[in-house]
Amino acid sequence: MTALETGCIIALLLAWAALLGTRISRRLPGHHLSADSKEAIKLATAVVGTLSALALGFLVASAKTAFDDAETELKTSAARLVLLDRVLAQYGPETAQARKRLAELVEARINQSWGGAAGEAFGTRAGDDLGVEPVQTILRALTPEDDVHRLLKTRALEISGAIAEAHWLVLETGNEGLPTAFLVVLTFWLIVIFLTFGLLSPYNGTVISIIVVCAVSVGGAVFIVNDMAHPYGGLIFVSDEPLRIALSRMGRG
Repeated sequence: MTALETGCIIALLLAWAALLGTRISRRLPGHHLSADSKEAIKLATAVVGTLSALALGFLVASAKTAFDDAETELKTSAARLVLLDRVLAQYGPETAQARKRLAELVEARINQSWGGAAGEAFGTRAGDDLGVEPVQTILRALTPEDDVHRLLKTRALEISGAIAEAHWLVLETGNEGLPTAFLVVLTFWLIVIFLTFGLLSPYNGTVISIIVVCAVSVGGAVFIVNDMAHPYGGLIFVSDEPLRIALSRMGRG
């Protein structure tokens, strides 16, 4: 289920809970909704509301941090790709095949991560991608002629190793999202809150409209959190500009 679908379902559940509360309130005996009863209901709901607000705030902050980390990692990887290409250029014409293969891998990464359908996690499209490993295979087969070439080979392997580590980290974390159990509990808290809204509110068009807007807003918050957990897919994703810039600078010299 995509982040957008999850957000829409939660918004519909909350709106339904509020409407259900209004129907229940019209069937309850009057003393169940007396001033004292309403005060007790408000106090109990405030506890759940506080927990829900803290959970949503924490999730939004955590998702933003994860998104920023992914963006920083992408820029770092792009810089390493350019650096690796320059090291291979200094090695000599023997690395022409490796440099060409490296450029092809960058182009494939752009197409895989940003060329697929919106909402599809990167890990589902790149599960068979070996990353920079084909380039590392070519590098290991090089036979340095002197200490300078030996140093350049070692440096190239170090950089490619860092790129490979970042690549597999992306694949391992690409499908992470909100834990199902946590999402179920949070949805239950929110349903209780909106049920109480409907229970204590008068039944008229203005109140119902405001409650529906609130339900859509909360569903949108859940969508943002869930979508930003997949920074290489979905509607909110990191820009591929660093990789495109790196690709334009590779193969020179």
